[in-house]
Amino acid sequence: MDRVGIYYAKARLSELIERVERGEQVTITKNHKPVAKLVPAKAGAEVDRRAVMRELREFAKTVKLPRRLSVREIKRLAREGSA
Repeated sequence: MDRVGIYYAKARLSELIERVERGEQVTITKNHKPVAKLVPAKAGAEVDRRAVMRELREFAKTVKLPRRLSVREIKRLAREGSA
């Protein structure tokens, strides 16, 4: 899987789409952090649970919370759409 910056992706979107049509996957980054992924339409429909969990763990490492939240607080934030 290739990684490209958002400005490169914007300038060469047609080229990236052609690569994806050939079966490649491309991760788009902003400030060196993954923000989007281009995948073939069929591959996008299939969920790779291990990959999702890996990406969630990677993302969780980047999140800085001011303090530890209780389970009750996390559930409340999730209900409110703030989490």
